[in-house]
Amino acid sequence: MRNIKTKLLGFLLLTSGITFAQYTEEINSNRPGKSFGAYSIGKTVIQAETGVFYLKEDHDLLETESKGFGLDLAVRYGAFLEQLEFIAEMQYETDKFSTPFGNENRNGFRQLLVGAKYLVYDPWKNYKEKVNVYSWKANKKFKWRKLLPAVGVYAGANFNVGDNPYTFPNDPSFSPKVMAILQNHFGNKTVLTTNIIYDKFTTDYPSLGYILTLSRAVGERWSVFLENQGYKSDWYADSVIRGGGAFLLKKNMQVDVSLGTNFKDTPSILSGAVGFAWRFDKNYKPIEIKEGKEVKGDSKGKAMEKKKNRTDEVK
Repeated sequence: MRNIKTKLLGFLLLTSGITFAQYTEEINSNRPGKSFGAYSIGKTVIQAETGVFYLKEDHDLLETESKGFGLDLAVRYGAFLEQLEFIAEMQYETDKFSTPFGNENRNGFRQLLVGAKYLVYDPWKNYKEKVNVYSWKANKKFKWRKLLPAVGVYAGANFNVGDNPYTFPNDPSFSPKVMAILQNHFGNKTVLTTNIIYDKFTTDYPSLGYILTLSRAVGERWSVFLENQGYKSDWYADSVIRGGGAFLLKKNMQVDVSLGTNFKDTPSILSGAVGFAWRFDKNYKPIEIKEGKEVKGDSKGKAMEKKKNRTDEVK
């Protein structure tokens, strides 16, 4: 997907033992969905992804309601290795919480996270596509390799700051989060991203969850997505569905919109968001991978990369 919000120009089947690394010609953003793609943004690349959201929750049994707005911000930085990126995430909300006994104005961090993501396996890295000069049918037949996902891993830390109304009771100031990431490309325009998440597993209320994001390129600048997120703990369990799309303003800028809801009334959830993503890549130098090792590229290498038009992350 990852990512799911960028325009998808095509997925490259490698035709030599030399491949270019994960940097893409156009921005790849995790917005507007919630899942992470397996690929990184590229070494020395800085990317900011932000948005404003509206959230309403109604609990029929408790007769409570909360309505409010918030700000999302994620800053991503590729460093040390082409496959590695560091991610800082923040989600701040202010709302009005109503009960049969009165109203309360609340505010705080729904999420404050710092972590790192690493690409473990790329099915197309160092793969040589063999051409059968004697059989057109053999060249066009289905290749099982296309079903192999790219695999990434994530590890991070949650931070609980101050008197936070959005955290579980007795949440510590620090707790870990780990995630496995799978990214499948089906044809030239469709991508499935899967996240399997184990969060706050050292606390009284560990959470096990998943995110499935299916994205589709529409034309040259648009992409749409459909997403299902589920999570379960001893404190709370739910399943949320989201949908929306993104538009590529420039090669390094994207805007997006999304809507989400769940399927129960304890509480019922309705959310909406608009966002913007921007990438700074002036310091990026093309990286070639030869026999599994990174080699600095040159302007010629960058031109080859453009010609191949590889889009590793589409979320």
